[in-house]
Amino acid sequence: MLKFLVNSKYFNIALSISYVLAIVVLIAMLGFGFPIEYKVYVNIFFITLLCIGVLRTVLKYVHRKEKIMPRVIVFDIISILFILYCISIQLGHYSFYFVSKYLQIAIILKLIRELATPKLNFKRSVITPPQLFIFSFIILVFGGACLLMLPKATNHPINFLDALFTATSAVCVTGLTVVDTYEAYTPIGHFIIIVLIQAGGLGILTFAGYIAYFFKGNSSYENQIALGSIANNDSLSEVFVFVKKIIYLTFSIELLGAILIYFSLSSYKIGFLDKVFFSLFHSISAFCNAGFSTLPYGLMNKGFIHNYNFQSVLIVLIFLGGIGFPILINLVRYVEYLIRKVFLLIIHKTNDKKNWVFTLSSKVNLITSLSILIISTIILFFEEYYRTLAPHHGFGKFVSATFIAMTPRTAGFNNIDFAQLHFSSILLVILLMWIGASPASTGGGIKTSTFAIGILNFINIARGKPKIEIYKRELNPINIQKAFATMTLSFLVIGIGIFLITKFDNNLHLIDVAFEAFSAYSTVGLSLNLTPHLSDPSKIVVITMMFIGRVSMITILMSFFKKTVSSNYRYPSDDILI
Repeated sequence: MLKFLVNSKYFNIALSISYVLAIVVLIAMLGFGFPIEYKVYVNIFFITLLCIGVLRTVLKYVHRKEKIMPRVIVFDIISILFILYCISIQLGHYSFYFVSKYLQIAIILKLIRELATPKLNFKRSVITPPQLFIFSFIILVFGGACLLMLPKATNHPINFLDALFTATSAVCVTGLTVVDTYEAYTPIGHFIIIVLIQAGGLGILTFAGYIAYFFKGNSSYENQIALGSIANNDSLSEVFVFVKKIIYLTFSIELLGAILIYFSLSSYKIGFLDKVFFSLFHSISAFCNAGFSTLPYGLMNKGFIHNYNFQSVLIVLIFLGGIGFPILINLVRYVEYLIRKVFLLIIHKTNDKKNWVFTLSSKVNLITSLSILIISTIILFFEEYYRTLAPHHGFGKFVSATFIAMTPRTAGFNNIDFAQLHFSSILLVILLMWIGASPASTGGGIKTSTFAIGILNFINIARGKPKIEIYKRELNPINIQKAFATMTLSFLVIGIGIFLITKFDNNLHLIDVAFEAFSAYSTVGLSLNLTPHLSDPSKIVVITMMFIGRVSMITILMSFFKKTVSSNYRYPSDDILI
């Protein structure tokens, strides 16, 4: 009987179906609500499933056939104790006519553990990594839209297109909305949105791949290639190490950001749990460059427009989320090196002779990001000094100008009404939105490295140099090809988007439509108050642009074309008149 619980194929299938049913029941209960008499059966079902799950986990160690890693043992011990505690709380303190939050958390924890067990492999002959990446976002978008349609997720009924728009905006970390996030959605809706932002910012496959690796300790060659392609890491031996660092860095920065935001709210009369959720929501939204806010009118809210501590934390989170994970990892290693160097000088009076070197990619992207931020802040500070920055004084003017310069870098928070900007400032914001964040980050746009390569190429052509050399390195020609392909495709998609929106809504001003199109493609989320007034066909255009901007047009093209095997032959070179 005990071996049957562990090894029986039919029992495993039945248990998997039960877990899927538990997910459906949990979503239905949270989204629709159950009559009180049905909650008795929900409690019995959940507790029975948890007890079987705990027993099955224990039996796996008794009848184990393979080596089990220490981290999995620790996780299982802690999770079993927590689940038993949750069951005891439900049985001892709550009626069977009420499903406690403890029991719901226990079910989610057990689902994560059990769903990580199956061996989910894919074959590149059936689906390529780019296709897998695109399909994961499509599933996440439509799944999120369905969740946002739940009655308990909204304060009033919304149509599916508006839910799809919000889900796409959240998953693609854009921030454009056709309905007010504060007014339209309940706390459950806000929770769904922030989960979609987190999953979309890092990629659901990143989470799924690491969770599976955490429990199994290994992965197939095909899965490593897929995850390496998604994580932009070509070294298969370092794929899961890199993904682990991404997840740990993300959660650490978001947690620290939430703590700082929490302390910036000390003067506000907000309940403890509401303050915690508010802090977590805005920390995740800022780091993922999503631009969603639970405040009425966003950061233009009268109670927060002069909270410069809050805005300063958001600026740092947006910057860290936008410079890219490789640079973040590089910076962490650099800080570790500095600490070790200081420690050696103090304790041993010796110096670490190791020469620390940033990677070329980190140098180019970090310098480009800082240069763009500083230059745009200075321009906007003087351009808007007597206009949108007029209500601010002293240090507040500088923070607000920095925020205005930072948020178009795909963040999308609005501490001012961008429709009130000077026309020249609007053009600068469009340029900043088009450039966007750095590669392998949570932001969009053509990326800072693409912009830097374009500028360097212009200078090289003017100087008559046939190749780009930077920091005593020669840039690979394939990088130049990708950079100009990215820029060309961005203008193509944005141009088509502007054409279609002006066709469907011919009463709109061109500058407003262009601003909206650049914002959607670059997953920024800023608007000149145009988004709520779009017709349904225009909403579909913006949804498509947000999706293309998040997954990138090059990835979409790669999913349609078979990769060419490199050949050793070369044709004679020739010139085309330019």
